[in-house]
Amino acid sequence: MKNVSRSFFLYLSQSKTLNKSAKRWGLRLGASKVVAGTTIESAMSTVKSLNAQGILCTVDHLGEYVTDAKDAAEAREYCIKILQAIALEKTDCHLSLKLTKLGLDIDRSLCLDNMKSIVSKAKEYGLFVNIDMEDYGRYQTTLEILAELRKEFDNVGTVIQAYLYRAESDLDALKGIPLRLVKGAYKEPPTVAMQSKKDIDANFLKLIKKHLLNASYTAIATHDHVIIEEVKKFVDDHNIPRDLFEFQMLYGFRNELQLQLVGEGYRFCSYVPFGNDWYGYFMRRLAERPQNVSFAVKGLFSR
Repeated sequence: MKNVSRSFFLYLSQSKTLNKSAKRWGLRLGASKVVAGTTIESAMSTVKSLNAQGILCTVDHLGEYVTDAKDAAEAREYCIKILQAIALEKTDCHLSLKLTKLGLDIDRSLCLDNMKSIVSKAKEYGLFVNIDMEDYGRYQTTLEILAELRKEFDNVGTVIQAYLYRAESDLDALKGIPLRLVKGAYKEPPTVAMQSKKDIDANFLKLIKKHLLNASYTAIATHDHVIIEEVKKFVDDHNIPRDLFEFQMLYGFRNELQLQLVGEGYRFCSYVPFGNDWYGYFMRRLAERPQNVSFAVKGLFSR
């Protein structure tokens, strides 16, 4: 039943018709609990509130799968505005983004040029940019664009998804580069991705431990308290400094655990999404944790 629910919400996340309608609804269906408003100002307000609690942040202006070069250019300029706001507000925050929003599906060179503009501006401000990993069809190209960017810039990294069979070899190739490690949220076929939670969890821990032992900065993105406790024990046993890693969770999820980790002295970062294009993001969150459907039910009757 859980797999059926996951497939259902992933299917809904890809509906262009529903996504278009959602932009007219505003933040409904409980999305306001996990999306920090629709403007840069609302996002910065949320970031400052989280920073005051000792929580670091990364912000993501929601949107993906752009098919028009003009839209990609607008996304580039908006990302630069976000960087300017982060610097102006002096927040402890960096930028996360998706390459499909910056023209990956239009032209690789266009996307790379847009990314160079963004990462260059981030470098001026002393800020970091993280490239969110998307579905497997765009995986290799994302790594190739990262490699091109790393020739010029050291303030850019990406995400490795533990459910992919090739994840470990890619991690090895990215030794020394700051990475966000995740289990993986897209529905991928068994030819490229593990399907068993047990196997994915085991590989996730393996990747975390390997990147840490390679003295590479590691963002451990999970809401799984079992994984978190295992990592705590591992870093203590191996005397890994706490400034070499951080725990990450999505904004609005497991707030008590987030504050607990901060209270225990761990670096903690909240992934803060915002914008009108919230629908696909929210559906994927429901797919990951179908128990969060209660968010949607409450939100549906809240207005």
